[in-house]
Amino acid sequence: MAEMTPLPEPDRIDGAPHPRETHVLFGHDAAERTFLDALTSGRLHHGWLISGPRGVGKATLAWRIARYLLAGDGPPDRLDIPEGHPTARRMSALSESRLFLLRRGANATGSALSADIRVDEVRKMKSFFSLSAADGGRRVAIVDAADELAPAGANALLKLLEEPPPGVILLLVSHQPSALLPTIRSRCRELRLAPLDAAPLSAALTAAGAEVEDPGPLAELGGGSVGEAMRLLNLDGLNLYAGLVRLLAGLPRLDRAQALALAELGAGRGNEARFDLIVGLIDRLLARMARAGTLGRTPPEAAPGEADLIERLSPTPAAALRWADLAQTLGLRARRGRAVNLDPAALLMDMILRIDETAAEVARSL
Repeated sequence: MAEMTPLPEPDRIDGAPHPRETHVLFGHDAAERTFLDALTSGRLHHGWLISGPRGVGKATLAWRIARYLLAGDGPPDRLDIPEGHPTARRMSALSESRLFLLRRGANATGSALSADIRVDEVRKMKSFFSLSAADGGRRVAIVDAADELAPAGANALLKLLEEPPPGVILLLVSHQPSALLPTIRSRCRELRLAPLDAAPLSAALTAAGAEVEDPGPLAELGGGSVGEAMRLLNLDGLNLYAGLVRLLAGLPRLDRAQALALAELGAGRGNEARFDLIVGLIDRLLARMARAGTLGRTPPEAAPGEADLIERLSPTPAAALRWADLAQTLGLRARRGRAVNLDPAALLMDMILRIDETAAEVARSL
């Protein structure tokens, strides 16, 4: 019988170290101080909701907190535990007996990751907490991400939050806390992480092994997310966005050959990630146009010529409303079409043609 291929870790970003391997956190000193203040004052809550946009360092903060709590001998003013510390080494190897990592596991057949965190996984965590820690000290669970809990799993987690075992700290990572059960949110203290500015984003990317000459465009397109910036770097997203800006610079006179060349980049087997990225980049450009027209100011450029493009195509709040309406439906239509196996190049071309039509409408209205 052939061996089954190991499943990927659901909480790891392709091309980046896992959060448990990342010992430095950039740009979130205030959140760390808030946690340390609660700890040193003796008011440490048993449930912590670490929220914010995807990829800004929430899981890294959760692992830093867990290392600090379980090591027991960290400095009083920062969550730093040396990489060579026995607890840090065990956590990196996923062999720390006082830590439980709750994340998506294998599906029923073991052939792929489950679409959500099933209730069986939460029950394993409950059983883990029913056992006494070897040294009688704290135990910690990291839930990454709480947004992925199946309904039954969310209810099981809620029971643990309502009646936490002694000495247990639950760290819930959430990208969309508003989608969680209100009762889960109400039983946690929240640490909300904001998107990173260019400087801490650049430092985080460098620490992850990425070479970045100018972090500004990555911060703009990635929404201050290290994870999204890594995806842009891995899939050549900055060049794709620059090509999109060049294409739309001629609107409402569309260069169809150039449009077709861009659409073909997302076609073919194995290019699903690039298709998703191009759709996302179109979403972002339309949203930036809508925001600029509404606010009356152009954002920092994420590609050469973007400012001129935005000023020309979205000069008024009325034009901005057209782009906002288009952004609301265009990406969703493309993703639904891809889900039913429609031709990806045709879907991308349709998006570009709809943008061209809207640009013509805006030009006529001015």
